[in-house]
Amino acid sequence: MTDLPQLTPSQSADLLVQALPHMQRYDQEVIVIKYGGNAMGDAATAEDFAEDIVLLEQSGLKPVVCHGGGPQIAAMLKKLGIQSEFKQGLRVTDEATVEVVEMVLAGSVNKEIVGYITREGGRAIGLCGKDGNMVTARKVTRTVVDPDSKIEEVLDLGFVGEPAQVNTAVLDAVLKAELIPVLAPVCAAADGQTYNVNADTFAGAIAGALNAKRLLLLTDVPGVLDKDRQLIPELTVEECRRLIADGTISGGMIPKIETCIYALEKGVEAVVILDGKVPHAALIELFTDTGAGTIIRR
Repeated sequence: MTDLPQLTPSQSADLLVQALPHMQRYDQEVIVIKYGGNAMGDAATAEDFAEDIVLLEQSGLKPVVCHGGGPQIAAMLKKLGIQSEFKQGLRVTDEATVEVVEMVLAGSVNKEIVGYITREGGRAIGLCGKDGNMVTARKVTRTVVDPDSKIEEVLDLGFVGEPAQVNTAVLDAVLKAELIPVLAPVCAAADGQTYNVNADTFAGAIAGALNAKRLLLLTDVPGVLDKDRQLIPELTVEECRRLIADGTISGGMIPKIETCIYALEKGVEAVVILDGKVPHAALIELFTDTGAGTIIRR
């Protein structure tokens, strides 16, 4: 890696001045950042992310980190010899799998992120959806149509859930104490059953409940791409729906866009999909004129 050019004191001051109006825009505003398992990368990437979170908090913002951990879950399942069943490309979360999910997400991954933030001088606290009944889940089912019989079939995905209700009492107290919440998408239903919730969906529900100024979805792609694989810098909800209909937005990007639309409908001002592997992507998006990724507004 080549060394970055050294800035003069005057150039450094100019950069800070350019960031000032952006800092003022987000002063005391909640920013929810979804840190995806594929975006976590190596230690250097995690350190960059932690530096961003601490700088945001020190600049007067209220960052809330929601994280995934799909690759880490898959690695632990393999290590333990637990075979995953898939239906129509979706992982079935049985009783053994949901125990591993909780152990990895609410345990090792969550505390690892807290540790990185702490080492950069921040004060973070690791929680999951179960804590303080923060997020109550309900079971998710999916339906598919058999291509031969044309009969609609209900897929039972096991202990896969979605947010049914968000109680912000714990988060309000944590933010008031000027702590940085780091949230794992492991939730309980009203009957106490543990569910694994998609991290994007979880982050969207948290952002909506907190009336966040921004929801940043850090992924392993630059943002939403057009049919020529070029980045689309800005979209409206209507444009998103049109691009889904014509096939420009497809595959795994569709549920991300659905999360964006949900969050916007719940009151989030704007959602950004950006590449979390780009160093300091969150700072580029929030504190520069150029931004990063694709911003989606109502």
